Amino acid sequence: MLNGEILTQIKGLADQASQKADEYSGVISSVQQLIVKHFGQNGLYAAYIVLAVLILFIVSRLGKLAFSTVKYLVIPSVALAFIGSLFVNQSFVVLLPVTVTLCSLFLLFRG
Repeated sequence: MLNGEILTQIKGLADQASQKADEYSGVISSVQQLIVKHFGQNGLYAAYIVLAVLILFIVSRLGKLAFSTVKYLVIPSVALAFIGSLFVNQSFVVLLPVTVTLCSLFLLFRG
């Protein structure tokens, strides 16, 4: 019974996703036609290059943000919680939210 409900929900979500994809493909094709009409085929190539550069820029910034989060927040917080659990009569799980908060505040005020 539960599997049947999940399958119907998945099918409904897949149908909605395909409808949205059809809408977006129509928008994309109209934008392509507009660019070709006003700027020609070279303008379309330039638009593809600009879009690719923007996507690469966003992905690189997200990657840098994720690396910085791990480097300056996750590793120090886990290390402080582990060291604190050795010296204080609290468990690692209790100390971890405190150390994450402290490291976050340190990064916030440090800039």
